Amino acid sequence: MLVVMKKDVTDEDLQQVKQYLIDEDFDFHQSTGANRTILGVIGDTREFSTVALEGLPGVHVVFKIPP
Repeated sequence: MLVVMKKDVTDEDLQQVKQYLIDEDFDFHQSTGANRTILGVIGDTREFSTVALEGLPGVHVVFKIPP
């Protein structure tokens, strides 16, 4: 799963998303570019609903990668 953050995401909002992923028992890798931050989520996301994650401040879009 990929979590693409908004261009103007605050450090606080990014930390909140990271903590949410940790609380859901996921690991992630952060990639920070000039305009976007992307979190590559590691774990079984087949049964995971992205609705709450997509509603967090700073989240632009969430992509689930099919198995």
